[in-house]
Parts: sequence; C-alpha cells; structure tokens
Amino acid sequence: MPTYVALLNWTDQGIRNYKDTATRADAFATATKIVGADLQKLYWTVGPYDLVAVVEAPDEETAAAALLQLGGAGNVRTTTLRAFGREEMERVIGKTAG
Repeated sequence: MPTYVALLNWTDQGIRNYKDTATRADAFATATKIVGADLQKLYWTVGPYDLVAVVEAPDEETAAAALLQLGGAGNVRTTTLRAFGREEMERVIGKTAG
C-alpha cells in the first residue's frame, strides 16, 4: 500500500489545546481507518515541524480524504509527501532507460 509522510504544524488553535494532542492523535487514527487508510506512526518533533505522521492508503484520494479530515478539525496544517519503500524504488528504477 502506498505510504505518505505528512509534516504537521499546529495552528493557533492546536497549540492553545496542546494538552489534548494525544487524544486528537487517537481520533486521527480512528478517522484514517474510517476512510480506508491507516496511521502507521505519529511522532511529536522538535524543529520546523511539530509532528510527523506516516500514513498508508490504497490511493491518493484516500490519503487526501484522511488528511483533509485532519486539517478540517483546525488544529494542524499539513504538507504531505508520497514516500517510496525500497521495493517500490527498485521498480521505479527498473522502468528507467539506462
């Protein structure tokens, strides 16, 4: 299943409610399952991003639905990257000419 890495930053609302972040993470995990995706990992980070989420979804539409629901709650903004595992990257390389 395709993997997506989401870089998250708290909004003003999200940082004001930082004490609820673990509860919100559980709600996000549940919401991803409802739309057909799976939250693999969630990390709270120090640096330019407040959190990093690793989500698996069967397609881009499902990944987008999960992350739209997350952003729609108003606590975070996301930047999402499609990630390729080793086997996927080997298939990509296999398709190149040379």
